[in-house]
Amino acid sequence: MTKKSLQTTLIHTDYTAPAGFDAYPPGIHRASTVLFENVAALRSGDWKNKTAYTYGLHGTPTTFTLEARLAEIEGGAHCLLAPSGLSAISMVDFALLKSGDDVLLPDNVYNPNRELGRWLQQDFGITARYYDPMVGAGIAELIQPNTKLIWTEAPGSVSMEVPDLRAICAAAHEKNVLVALDNTWSAGLALRGFDLGVDIVMHALTKYQSGGSDLLMGAVITRDRAVHDKLATAHMRLGLGVSPDDAYLVMRGLPTMKLRFDAHDRAARKVAAWLKNRPEIVRVLHPAFEECPGHAFWKRDFTGAGGLFSVIFDERYTEVQTDRFVDSLELFGLGYSWGGANSLVVPYRMGAIRGNWQEKGTLVRFNIGLEEPEDLIADIERALSVL
Repeated sequence: MTKKSLQTTLIHTDYTAPAGFDAYPPGIHRASTVLFENVAALRSGDWKNKTAYTYGLHGTPTTFTLEARLAEIEGGAHCLLAPSGLSAISMVDFALLKSGDDVLLPDNVYNPNRELGRWLQQDFGITARYYDPMVGAGIAELIQPNTKLIWTEAPGSVSMEVPDLRAICAAAHEKNVLVALDNTWSAGLALRGFDLGVDIVMHALTKYQSGGSDLLMGAVITRDRAVHDKLATAHMRLGLGVSPDDAYLVMRGLPTMKLRFDAHDRAARKVAAWLKNRPEIVRVLHPAFEECPGHAFWKRDFTGAGGLFSVIFDERYTEVQTDRFVDSLELFGLGYSWGGANSLVVPYRMGAIRGNWQEKGTLVRFNIGLEEPEDLIADIERALSVL
């Protein structure tokens, strides 16, 4: 053993913890620098195939474990983590699209994805076109020779239309076009995208996987190795990495995720059914309800519904009045996202985000949390009285 000064001893220790430790929580491995056993290991390490650790940005045992577990839940083979749901969407676009290509997005797409499409068109020479989410097999007529990617959402995260994913995937694959699904609404629990023909599944882990309303993260899951390699290259080139501490928090939420999801689902259906009978509400946009566009596809393809749905107020109520209703709610926080224990509400100006929106009344989206549903109903009933 080489004799060391005190200062060097503070940096270089001779102690190694004994092997054999095991516990239910996964370890949190933080690193920028990853140490190699020797030069041969350094030169042979491959960040893309994840058979070795190369640099903290490309993963540690903590992030690799989360990726493997998410792929397992979704029925995929490969997974990449990103700092947010939007960064996961961006990774897919930059991996698969180049100048001169075309991408199709549903008209009810998550609005930041819509804005990303506009940016791709404006600054990168990539055509972004928007299609009716209920087009189904008709999407074949929209596919051009330069169309490389079709985005789908099931359902749309504000207006809740459920697309015919089977028909869209079949039409896309006839013309060798990849289909990406934003499966955040069901958290991979109530919808199996790969079984319907989807090529890429994206999640905002910020929602149900976290369950704590306290972190941002995204994931992209695939089965095809060639598609994964393209995504992994973009992931590396864009420098996308996540905190192992946040990855640990997501893993901590996974064992209870389905229990929480089912509880959100039961409560949301109860609140939505109550709202359906209110004279102030003309439509309840909940995929499990028959009047929601695409309900038949939800019934065919889904096994649950989670806590997110929207309602449309009667057009006799002005925006000032519906805003007063929202502001009067006490148990609902006013804020974006969903999947946490706390109920949330957001009013939308649909004309600003949907060019062909036909409904006259104000749309208000609810996330039903884990509070007692009767308490939430009482809160809504009291707030409706101020209209």
